[in-house]
Amino acid sequence: MPISSRAALLVIDVQNDFIPGGKLPVPEGDHIVPLINRLARQFKQVVIAQDWHPIGHASFASSHPGHQPYDVIQLPYGEQTLWPEHCVQATPGAELHPELDLPHAQLIIRKGCNPDIDSYSAFLEADRRTTTGLSGYLKERGIDTVYMVGLALDFCVMYSALDARAAGFNAFVVRDACRAIDMNGSLAAAIDRMQGAGVGLIHSTELT
Repeated sequence: MPISSRAALLVIDVQNDFIPGGKLPVPEGDHIVPLINRLARQFKQVVIAQDWHPIGHASFASSHPGHQPYDVIQLPYGEQTLWPEHCVQATPGAELHPELDLPHAQLIIRKGCNPDIDSYSAFLEADRRTTTGLSGYLKERGIDTVYMVGLALDFCVMYSALDARAAGFNAFVVRDACRAIDMNGSLAAAIDRMQGAGVGLIHSTELT
C-alpha cells in the first residue's frame, strides 16, 4: 500500500503515563516506539496527539469522592469511565516517551484540556460537539488520509479513527503500532466499531 502525498501519520498519546511504570499503563506500550519512529520516516506529514489534563480533571476518579478508578459514572455529556490521575499538564507523566523520535512532526495537538470534559479523540471532545481543530488543520494542509498509531487502541486510537472517518478522511489504524488496554472486552468491541465505520485495519508491512 503506497503512502499518498496527501496522507498524514497521527501518533496518539505515546506518553510516559501510558507506558509500563506510568500511572495508567498500557501493556507493552513501550514496545511500539521503535516501530512508530520507523513508520514516521515514511510520512511527510506527522501530527502528535498528547493527553494534557489539568489538575482535578473530571475524568479522574480522585475528582469524585466515593468512586474508584474504572468506575463508570454519568457526567453532563454522558457516560464517563473514571481513570487514575494521569497526564497532568507539565508533569513528567504527560511528557512524550523519551525515545519517541519525530523531529519532523509539525503539530502537537493537546486534548483533554477542558477540566469538565474528557477527550479520547484527537478530533472531537467527549461532549461530541467541541472540536480540537485537527480536522480543519489537516484539510487546510490538503490531507485526505490519516494513518493512526499509538495508545490505547481500544480508546483514544479508536475514537480518533471513528472521528476521522466521520470528518470525511480515509482512516487506517496500524495494528502492530498500537497496544490496547482491553478492559471488559473493549478491544473486540473497538475492532467491531472501527470495521463497521469503514476504518482500515492494517499491518505496518503493508505500507510502502
